[in-house]
Amino acid sequence: MAPIRLLFKIGFVYHKAAFDPVIELFRADDRYEVLFALDEERMRRFGILNLPYRPAIVDSWIGEGYRFTTEKHGFDVVITGDTIRDAAAYGRTLLCFLNHGTGIKTILYRNLAKHRETRYQIFVEGRYRVEKIHASGQLGRSEVQLVGLPKLDHYFQGRFADREGLLRRWGLDPSRPTVLFAPTYKPTCLYDVKDALFEATRDRCNLVIKLHHYSWMGKYAPHEQHRIFQRRVRRHDHAVLLPMEEYTIVPWMAAADTLMSEASSTVFDFLALGKTGIIYDLPGDSLRHSDGMPLLAEDNRAFLREAFVHIQRPDDLGDGIARALAPTGPMRASADHERGHLFYRLDGQASARMKARIEELLAEGGHENAPEGPGR
Repeated sequence: MAPIRLLFKIGFVYHKAAFDPVIELFRADDRYEVLFALDEERMRRFGILNLPYRPAIVDSWIGEGYRFTTEKHGFDVVITGDTIRDAAAYGRTLLCFLNHGTGIKTILYRNLAKHRETRYQIFVEGRYRVEKIHASGQLGRSEVQLVGLPKLDHYFQGRFADREGLLRRWGLDPSRPTVLFAPTYKPTCLYDVKDALFEATRDRCNLVIKLHHYSWMGKYAPHEQHRIFQRRVRRHDHAVLLPMEEYTIVPWMAAADTLMSEASSTVFDFLALGKTGIIYDLPGDSLRHSDGMPLLAEDNRAFLREAFVHIQRPDDLGDGIARALAPTGPMRASADHERGHLFYRLDGQASARMKARIEELLAEGGHENAPEGPGR
């Protein structure tokens, strides 16, 4: 019997974090021929040229047996972390969209609006996302599949329990609380808090800085976003800037006692872990794409308002950390309520549900994206 051909279209290295538990399951099933594509990476050079870039970590994946390809046609299943500009080039295939980052940005709905004629099987993390996709009016020919959040499966399976070992490997003190700073690249608070972060954590906390992948690449955000912190961590023994190759934030969310961001999907994910985060408020009503569409689907000043700590100024950060490390009973109760709406079954089995649903869809037939022209 011919193997089922499956392509993980990773796109960018950091998308793989959302796929890792799913990849593990499919690679362990000998009914599947599993291949990978990494075809979106670009590094801006000389201020104007966006040149193809191959991150060094790809070599380690190849050493683990990953097979990379430039093929597009001939796959029974394609799993992607974003919408695909040239979906027709993949022919007739079950086109599965597992969003590389959840959260409150409008980019998911904005991209779906451009691909209403493409049939995606959109795998989502909770009732909130199902409701938001339908309310956007941009579902088109796609279908929504509620499975949970595969990205966090390994956390709920207990695979990141060695907090002390991880912190010691990076020269940090396991006896101190750990603050994880994970800003997005746009809209971002990193320019506002670049100095206050270090002052608020000095002599009391570990500070781990995990920038968005684009903050390193220069194409969608300036290189200055990472250089700001490269300069500063040299002066602070209690702080580390994780390199671009440290592509997955999940082990660090497991090790962190609190997380600070503004509109990153990590805010969403951190709630799932039962911990309290810090949201840096932005003027959400004035943040818009070039065509006037809001950048955020929710005002971040109101999002998780009763569950997480909100701060408005860099000087508030020290007090915000203290409050996040000791959440009140009402904050915990609000977090429990929000968690139940945002997430479906945080049990470490979302990837298994996704794999099972893909197999059901294949068996049923009729769910493939079928552009004009011959299929496989």
